[in-house]
Amino acid sequence: MPYEADLLLVNANVLTIDPGRPRASAVAVSGDRIAGVYDGDPAITARSVVDLKGATLLPGFHDAHNHMIGFGLSRTEADLRVASLGELYDRVASHARTTKAGEWVVGSGYDQTKTGGHPHRDALDNVAPGRRVWLKHTSGHMCVVSSLVLADLGIDTAAPQVDGGRVATDEAGRPTGLLEERAQELVAALTHPYPVRTLADAIARAGEQYLREGLTSVTEAGIGGGWVGHSPAELAAYQAARDAGRLHVRVELMVASEVLHGIGAHPSDGIELGLDLGIRTGFGDDWLRLGPMKIFTDGSLVGRTAAMSDPYEGQPANAGYFQAGAADLAATIVAAHRAGWRVAAHAIGDRAIDLALDAFGTAAAAYPRKDPRHRIEHFAAARPDQVVTASERSLLAVPQGRFCTELGDAMMAAVGPRRQSWLYRQRSLLDAGMVLPGSSDRPVAAGAPLLGIHDMVNRRTASGAPFNAAEAVTVEQALRAYTFGSAYASKAEHVKGTIEPGKFADFVVLSEDPTAVGPDRIAGLAVLATIVGGQLRYDSGVLGTLALADAIVRV
Repeated sequence: MPYEADLLLVNANVLTIDPGRPRASAVAVSGDRIAGVYDGDPAITARSVVDLKGATLLPGFHDAHNHMIGFGLSRTEADLRVASLGELYDRVASHARTTKAGEWVVGSGYDQTKTGGHPHRDALDNVAPGRRVWLKHTSGHMCVVSSLVLADLGIDTAAPQVDGGRVATDEAGRPTGLLEERAQELVAALTHPYPVRTLADAIARAGEQYLREGLTSVTEAGIGGGWVGHSPAELAAYQAARDAGRLHVRVELMVASEVLHGIGAHPSDGIELGLDLGIRTGFGDDWLRLGPMKIFTDGSLVGRTAAMSDPYEGQPANAGYFQAGAADLAATIVAAHRAGWRVAAHAIGDRAIDLALDAFGTAAAAYPRKDPRHRIEHFAAARPDQVVTASERSLLAVPQGRFCTELGDAMMAAVGPRRQSWLYRQRSLLDAGMVLPGSSDRPVAAGAPLLGIHDMVNRRTASGAPFNAAEAVTVEQALRAYTFGSAYASKAEHVKGTIEPGKFADFVVLSEDPTAVGPDRIAGLAVLATIVGGQLRYDSGVLGTLALADAIVRV
């Protein structure tokens, strides 16, 4: 009896991302896996045959570093991505008018380098009188609150000292409303935990948008604790979304370092830190799985809180700071490694990168493990010697391409001309033999993979200035980053990231071939369809024959 597939995609321009067979014209699917990849007319039958009419088929995109719940929540908050404080205050006032009395007025996405400064508590009191206002910076590393919130916290007249953070004050010592880094946890004491239902709704809302953009897998970069988490029961929200059929993409979850604790295991087990029952990296399945422990070593370049070896440009007294004592941060990294976790260390400034590199080196020497595949998130201001060390220690650097456009001007201003060649390296990583993942850090920046790929290739800021242009990569390398590279960063390259038999049938269908259009056109390509596990999850309507799923998210 001849073999019959469940689905056969034909007349396609297939970019497999498999170096051994880079192109094909047809793909067969059985269940949720790829059954075959073909050139020409495949000699098989299928229950459903779809003519892609020359459209380009790629492995589904994978964002290696995003904040899914944060993005989902932001879509219900005031959008503060504006060019002036006047516009910002107008949007806060408008949002306050539509927010029920007694509820918080929340906005997100402002950037003081674009508005001309941070919002001020007094101005917020004027445009939203008697309201608790909470405005989140685009980086996620700071926020501004109104006077009523400061009064709730007991810090409306004087600022406390906060380890790993700062409550900003004016010249008279009066808090301005700006809270940096771990000082944001003061607000969390009033706003957290979010209800699981609210978080599950945010997950579903985000996932629907991800499908429209061709994403089939994402890594959530921090849940459960610290200023990045929303609830100690955050994993339950992902499970609730999945149980309800609303987890639209595959998700790997990073657990915030603050969640790990001593569990009383036998000393010989080496589990100094962990989760109850000894659960760690790898627990879960192909839709929902625990990934690395996420630890913040420092802050952001745009906020000038990232830990640099030398001061920021124009600020001789400011070189940023760590989010905890250096010895404590290093000890946590080593303990998590020893307990079997993969570790993702947020390190943006070169001083923070040094700390992470040293800690990973200490961990590997003291407690050798086969291919732990630890990561340095952002690796933003990396000296040449740090690239060499990261490669020698088999570490992954996880930069964000879209930062070039959205944050590039501010980052170059922060570090000054001498250090601009360190910023958000890509080509240097490949030249050093490292695997390059693709990621967005959404909602810090727009998360559509085609936008990220565009910026990885073009490397231009919003003003049009070149952004460390020597680090640009080819279109092919950028596509590989957003597919295989991100799968590799999740230690999942054996099941996704390329179009090969046996791997998941996760695909994105594009209107044109990104490798065949001009570099300036990549961002404008259309996502026609997204398929996850052999099931159509998004159809733009252009390919109306792709009626393969019971529920389709339509634009």
